[in-house]
Order: sequence, then structure tokens, then C-alpha cells
Amino acid sequence: MDRLQFEKKLWSEGYTRVMGLDEVGRGCLSGPVVAAGVILNSDDIPKGIRDSKMLSLSERIDYEGIIKEKATYWTVQWCTPDVIDDINILHASLKAMQKCTEQSGADPDYLLVDGNRYGSTIYPHQCIIKGDDRSLSIAAASILAKVYRDNLMKNLHEEYPHYGWDTNVGYPTKEHFSGLQEYGITVHHRRSFRLRTDKEWRAEKG
Repeated sequence: MDRLQFEKKLWSEGYTRVMGLDEVGRGCLSGPVVAAGVILNSDDIPKGIRDSKMLSLSERIDYEGIIKEKATYWTVQWCTPDVIDDINILHASLKAMQKCTEQSGADPDYLLVDGNRYGSTIYPHQCIIKGDDRSLSIAAASILAKVYRDNLMKNLHEEYPHYGWDTNVGYPTKEHFSGLQEYGITVHHRRSFRLRTDKEWRAEKG
């Protein structure tokens, strides 16, 4: 698979600041939804980058440093649980990605977006299903977003040790539900989500 196929086409058409966008944390019960935007340097492409979910923890950490060093531009942005509760997780995810395009110095001229939809924007863009495995720019963004969010949740675990955030980073797990049942919700939980017990969750999922 040529994970630069989309970028090469756009570079050949004269686009020079192609930003890959991805987010992590949509399915979590707690913590922010985090997005990253990466503009690769066409003259210095990191090798071996792929979807963050396909990489080990040590590989993600290594690639994070490589991406930040070699990229023309990168940024990590987020929307907090209260924003998620206010506008819903889909719109919060899109908002976090949009914030990446609006940062000082970003100035993208084309967007490659993971998924099948994106909000209104002044920039030309393309949504790519499974883009984090098909586009190197999106894959790079997925790595930065995941490393940032995982580190954030692991740090929050030190203050809130009852939910297993050091391992589940906010996703629904038995330990997370047990913590909710015994200790209740925190300011970092998404109140608009169904914060049920593990048994209720499994029954609902069938």
C-alpha cells in the first residue's frame, strides 16, 4: 500500500501544505476528545508510519518524536467533556479537528480527514474512510493525538486512581464501570454518555 498516494497527487497539483487530521477518544466515557493535524515535509518523509492502533506503545512514542522533528507543521487540540456534553461527541470531534486548522502558523491549503464527514471549512478537503491506515499524513496525526491523550489520561489516573485510566485511558472496561459504581463520576466524565455498570453495558450491547 502506498500511504502517500493522496499526498503525492495533491503535491503534484500544487498543494504544498496538506494537513492530515485525525482524532482519538470518541468512544471513551471520560476525558477529552483529542485531535491532531500534521503537515508533512515532502522532502523529508518519516518511514514506517502507519495507523497508531497498529503500533506498540514504544513505537508510537518513537514516531511521535520523529514526526515532530520532521513535519513542516503539527498541532494537537482537544474538546473537553463539558463541550462534548454541550454539542455531542461527533460535533466535538469535528470541532477539535477544525481547531487544528485554525492555529497560528498552520495555514493548510488542503485537508485530508479521517472518516466520512467533516464540518464546514474554507479549505478544500477530502474525507477518507480508514484514512489513518491509508494516508501517511492522517496516520501521523493519529499517532500524535493518541500519545497525547493516553499520557493525559495516565496522568489523571494519579489523581483519580479508581477507574483504571492508566490502562483503559477512559474507555469502557470492567474496572472503569466498577469505579463508577463505587465512587461515582468525576469532573472528567462525559455526563451525556451512558455511565452504566459493566453488567448494564454488556446487556445493552447484547
